[in-house]
Amino acid sequence: MRDYDVFVIGGGINGCGVARDAAGRGYSVGLAEMNDLASGTSSWSTKLIHGGLRYLEHYEFRLVRHALMEREVLWAIAPHIIRPLRFVLPHHKGLRPAWLLRLGLFLYDHIGGRKRLPATQSVDLGGPLGAPLKPEFRKGFEYSDARVDDARLVVLNARDAAARGADILVRTELVEARREGDRWRLKLIDRASGATLQASARFLVNTGGPWVDAILRGALGRNEAHHIRLVQGSHIVTRKLFDHDRAYIFQNADGRIIFAIPYEDDFTLVGTTDRDYDGDPGAAAISEAEVDYLLASASDYFARPVTRADIAWTYSGVRPLYDDGASKAQEATRDYVLKVEGGPGEPGLLNCFGGKITTYRVLAEEVLEQIGRAIGAKGKGWTGTQPLPGGDYPVDGTDRIEAELSRRLPDLDARTVRRLVRAYGTDASRIAASGDLGHDLGHGLSEAEVGWLVRNEWARTADDILWRRTKLGLRFSREETARLEAHLAQVREERRAAAE
Repeated sequence: MRDYDVFVIGGGINGCGVARDAAGRGYSVGLAEMNDLASGTSSWSTKLIHGGLRYLEHYEFRLVRHALMEREVLWAIAPHIIRPLRFVLPHHKGLRPAWLLRLGLFLYDHIGGRKRLPATQSVDLGGPLGAPLKPEFRKGFEYSDARVDDARLVVLNARDAAARGADILVRTELVEARREGDRWRLKLIDRASGATLQASARFLVNTGGPWVDAILRGALGRNEAHHIRLVQGSHIVTRKLFDHDRAYIFQNADGRIIFAIPYEDDFTLVGTTDRDYDGDPGAAAISEAEVDYLLASASDYFARPVTRADIAWTYSGVRPLYDDGASKAQEATRDYVLKVEGGPGEPGLLNCFGGKITTYRVLAEEVLEQIGRAIGAKGKGWTGTQPLPGGDYPVDGTDRIEAELSRRLPDLDARTVRRLVRAYGTDASRIAASGDLGHDLGHGLSEAEVGWLVRNEWARTADDILWRRTKLGLRFSREETARLEAHLAQVREERRAAAE
C-alpha cells in the first residue's frame, strides 16, 4: 500500500494541474482517473485559452481578469500546443450597439495585463475578412485570444507531474474512501485487470468534473451531495468554411454567441451550445435541436448557408458548473468554487466545482494553498514559469523547431512535420531520434509516434490516440482504425513479454 501526502481523483485538466503543482513542491502525489486522461469535459471544449468576452455581461470580472492574465502565461510554458488567434467580431446592427462592443473590448484589452498579444482594432469587412460573410456585415472589431489542444494540455500536465514523482493511475477508479485517524484509506479498482489497489493519503482532492457529486455520493458515502449543475455544450466540425487564419465570434439574437474557428487545417469548428443536462455525463450527445441551432446561427452570418452536408463530426461534453441558482444555463457562473472539509487531526478533503481550462493553473495554486494550510506548506508557486514537456523554447520559435525536424527527417511531408511539432514541441525530435519512424499507420501517424504515446503518455486504445493524443480521428477510416488497434495489440503483447 502506497502512502501519499495528496491523492487526486480525476484526470482532467484541474486534476492533472493540481498533481503537477503538488509534485513540483515536494509532496508525494497519486492521481486516479477512471477512464483515459482528458476523456471527459477537458477534451470536449471549444479549444480556446480565452478570457471569456461574453462573461463581462454577467459581471464575472474576477473570472475574466484571471483568465486574461493566464493567456500569456500558458502560451509561454506551452508554445507548441497554444498559439495566438485573432477573432473577428462583426457588428450586427440589430443586436449590441457598436459603443458597447468597443467598451467591452477596451476592458478586455486592459484588465488582464496583456503584453505580447496584439490589441483590439476596428476592421473593415469589405476585404478578405468579410468575404465569407453576408454583405450587410461590413464593419467589426478584431481582438486577441489563443487556441489550445485541450487534451494534450491535460496529458502534458500529467507527464510533468509523473516526471516529478507523481503516480498517474489511468483506468483506475476510486470505489471507497474512509477516514481512519489522520489518513484517508482508499480502495481503488484497476478497470482493465479488475485488480484491487490500496492506498492512503493525508489529503484528498476531488476534481471529478461532472462526476464530482457522484464521487461524493459513491466512494465517500455522501448521499446528500448535490452541488453542481450539469450544462451540455455541443460543437459541430464542418468542412473548411473560409480560407484565412482568423476566427469569428458571432452574436445571436438570444444573447448568446458562437465561434467559428479554423480547425486542423481542413475544417472549421463551430460552437457552442448551452443547455441543462440530466443524465450520465459520459453519454452526452448532440441533439437535433442543437445541430439546428448551430447551423442557423452560422448561416445568419455566412453568405453560403451551412448545412448538415457540411458536417464532418460532432461532439458534446458536460460542464460541471457550480449550482449558483442561475435561471438559465448560459447565466450560471463559469468560475470555480473550492470547498474544504476536515477539522484538526482529520485528513482533509477539497472538492472542486466548476472551472475553465484557461484558469486551471490558478485553480491548482489555490488548491495548494489549502493543502499547505491543512498538512503543512511545501515550496512556492512555480508552474507559471516552468515549461510543460516539449515547450522549452521561446513562443516565436515553433518555425525553427519545424525546420530542425524537417532537416532530421527530409522525407517527411510538411503537414506531418507541422503536426508533430505542434503536438510534441521539442519532444518531436526525441520521437524521431533513431531517424526511422517505422511504418506509416495512416495520415502520418507512425509506429514510432504510437510507441511514444504508449510508453510516455498512457495511451492504450485507438480512441486514446486518434481523438485525444492527436486529432487524426477526423481523417482515419474504419479500416485504418482497425489496423491501428491491431498494431496496439501487438505493442501490448510485446511489452507484456518484455516485462516477464
